[in-house]
Amino acid sequence: MANLFGALNLNDTDRVFNATVGQRAIYDEVAKYLERHNADLQAAISLFVEGTTSDYTERYFLAGGGRLQQRGRSSAPGNVKASGSWDVAYPLYDYGAAVGGDDVSMAYMTAAQLSRHIQTVTIQDIGTVRFEILKALLNNTARTFVDPLWGSLSVKPLANGDGTSYPPVIGSESEADDTHHLETNYAASAISDTNNPIVTIVDELEEHFGVTTGGSNIVVFINNAQRAKIEALTDFSEVEDRFVRLGTTTDIATNLPSNLPGTVIGRCNGAWVVEWRWVPAAYLIGIHLDAPAPLKMRIDPADTGLGSGLQLVAREMDVPFDQSYWRHRFGIGVGNRLNGVVLECGTGGTYSIPSGYS
Repeated sequence: MANLFGALNLNDTDRVFNATVGQRAIYDEVAKYLERHNADLQAAISLFVEGTTSDYTERYFLAGGGRLQQRGRSSAPGNVKASGSWDVAYPLYDYGAAVGGDDVSMAYMTAAQLSRHIQTVTIQDIGTVRFEILKALLNNTARTFVDPLWGSLSVKPLANGDGTSYPPVIGSESEADDTHHLETNYAASAISDTNNPIVTIVDELEEHFGVTTGGSNIVVFINNAQRAKIEALTDFSEVEDRFVRLGTTTDIATNLPSNLPGTVIGRCNGAWVVEWRWVPAAYLIGIHLDAPAPLKMRIDPADTGLGSGLQLVAREMDVPFDQSYWRHRFGIGVGNRLNGVVLECGTGGTYSIPSGYS
């Protein structure tokens, strides 16, 4: 890993805390690095997270449906009732780490060693955010978060058949409940043109957000264990290998979406297929890129002064690394309960939360 302190003219082997630049200058350089890390992380999760909020609960709205009212020339129409709302809540957790030691180990620490410790913390931060995103998407049950200020909050999953009335799907004028955690009733090994999970996911999203001529901007994330079966589907078109010049008789996916985790491997039945190894095997996750993202990230209100993102919190600014720790306060919850479909390839009869995500 790179030495983070090259701008301070610290070499890899310099004893960082005995350097003439001082701990405060090193602390300031770390703060700049964290600003870049936090900005990159927010950009990377924008597919899943619509934005940040300091609200612990909110009423989420989508436009309703129905038809205009027939009226006489002198009669006034009734007031429009905008349907399609539901209440959601967001948790807020305090995550942390520490880099330190006794006076001897700190005196011996080099710039390269401190850089490695700091980059380990940022990797752990990325892993924590990724896990919380997947947990919010894969879990199909409401969970209770006990907020120290606001009491018990019900953090909702994607649409799970809990009696919520959602806006009418295309082809209907009636509000209805829905379920977006599904089971295929066939194993992942049975994926085929007949048992095509991509079609199921695309249909479920298009009924809410519309069908676009030429294909919808939907992405389906798969585990690498399912890659061979998906690539074998008749309607699958692969992404061009940048090291191979292909012939004129092969269909090639073009206009690839950017800023997606994993690897875009192709296009199939109106959706981009992305191999992302963090998706549990035998599960597929679909999201519509042209609809509001499913999740929101709760952070502290700005006027608390607690800040946002990963921070290095120092208790003594003259020697900040002597008493400091790393902190990231955030929580992930579902807001748009309709923009997300999780499909389990299984034969148990009902959707099962993957191990580790309950």
